[in-house]
Amino acid sequence: MDSHIAFASLGLSPIAISIGPLDIRWYSLAYIAGIIAGWWYLLRLLAQPAAPMNRAQADDLVFYATLGVILGGRLGYVIFYGPEMIFDPLQILKLWDGGMSFHGGAAGVSLALILFARRHGLEWLRVHDYVACTVPIGLFFGRLANFVNGELWGKPTDVPWAIVFPGSRDGLARHPSQLYEAGLEGLVLFAVLACLFWFTNARRRPGMLVGVFLLGYGLARFIVEFFREPDAQLVGFTARTGLHMGQWLTVPMIAAGIYLIVAAWRAGSRNQQGKSVKSEPAIMPKSSCSE
Repeated sequence: MDSHIAFASLGLSPIAISIGPLDIRWYSLAYIAGIIAGWWYLLRLLAQPAAPMNRAQADDLVFYATLGVILGGRLGYVIFYGPEMIFDPLQILKLWDGGMSFHGGAAGVSLALILFARRHGLEWLRVHDYVACTVPIGLFFGRLANFVNGELWGKPTDVPWAIVFPGSRDGLARHPSQLYEAGLEGLVLFAVLACLFWFTNARRRPGMLVGVFLLGYGLARFIVEFFREPDAQLVGFTARTGLHMGQWLTVPMIAAGIYLIVAAWRAGSRNQQGKSVKSEPAIMPKSSCSE
């Protein structure tokens, strides 16, 4: 008996609402939901002591981050996954059809945050720490949108929760790798960063939280890629190199994450030692004169 799930039986459609000739897609709504929820959570983080920016600056930050993720994400997709789109510029503008690279989006947001921090005279690394805590929210919604779109599916499998995606054309049941990524990159990574922020002094060690994010995302993505079907245009690349494009792109992220964590830990330890030395009471020498 075939226990696999037919994607069509889930009743999902890439289009959320149709208003006349206008189709509003879940993919677009996922980005909007991620930005709004991320902004709300960022304000909660900034309400805690020793925040790197104020509310007005956070409102300005949303514009920078949104622009960075859209431009960087789309350009990253074109460069790494769809270079043929360069010859059809109008296709690049069709964001509603999907096709965003997280690695490009991360680079775009990072550049935007550095420019934002310089403009406002803020510590750019601490700004990255706070924003990193909100990114898993957007990743969660984005991966759910990938699933609803029926794209970026996994490799053939016989696990009970395997799904037959109509776009695969071969009728084989596959891993719902989009949901794996939503769970690891979204829920698990969010929980790890939240625990570090709320229950430790990690937010007072510049670079620690963004380092954990880079390391956590890199490891999660690297692992899930083993269950994910490579993009059709990159099958040859995967065969030649032995790894997916997504895995190769996570290698520098993992390395950068480890470096930032170690650097933040060492800097925090040195600062703690410095405070301990300063707090030691001065010992006055005894007088050698007798009264």
